[in-house]
Amino acid sequence: MTARFPALFAALWWGSLGAIGFLAVPLLFVHLPTPAMAGAMAARLFAAQTWVSVACGMLLLLISRPKGDVTLYPWARSATFFIVAGLLLALLVQFGVAPRIVARQDLRLWHSVGTLMYALQWGCALATLWHTLRAPAAAPVV
Repeated sequence: MTARFPALFAALWWGSLGAIGFLAVPLLFVHLPTPAMAGAMAARLFAAQTWVSVACGMLLLLISRPKGDVTLYPWARSATFFIVAGLLLALLVQFGVAPRIVARQDLRLWHSVGTLMYALQWGCALATLWHTLRAPAAAPVV
């Protein structure tokens, strides 16, 4: 049962990024009366998404090795880079890029940077999910 937790956390991370960034936020701009209202709501959704990303990433790092052991599980050896990169991207977007977008400081530039970083985070979450779903090496047949 616990062997499935890495894939569950990675799937939650990747799926929530996709649902918020590629479905919910675009729908806000289509259905809310003004772009300002949609932008304010999008900022709240992205902030909540940051904490989902942080929680999933931290849980993945915490379960990346057996208790009392220093070696990582096979899935974690290949996924750790993507987990850490995704966490850093989430925090950089939230605390570095988002305040500039909210302040409307060079909006086109910072929106583009934020979109690129969000897409890279999505890719990191996908790579993490991919690594957690890899089949473990088969035991030798005796």
